[in-house]
Amino acid sequence: MTTSGLDIISGNDMTRIKAVCEHQRGLIYVVPAERSWVCAKEYLPAHALAGFFRELTALDNTEIQGLMQQWGIYFRQLPNDQEEADTETPAK
Repeated sequence: MTTSGLDIISGNDMTRIKAVCEHQRGLIYVVPAERSWVCAKEYLPAHALAGFFRELTALDNTEIQGLMQQWGIYFRQLPNDQEEADTETPAK
């Protein structure tokens, strides 16, 4: 699946997220790990990335915050039922 330069490639034991534009090229590897055992295999990348960013932002480190702002990356933890609420309420 390719969306806006992101290509998600699922494999048996890992998921690769290929991020490509004319200026940057990189691969993010997501593999089963100590903190991801609770999630079903097909949701492992979402679980790992959301958990990683939740804990990264919770560090409240100004250097990390500054770096994320420089790259325009922000993270907000959603409540468990947020996805359902988002589909029911149209965006304004």
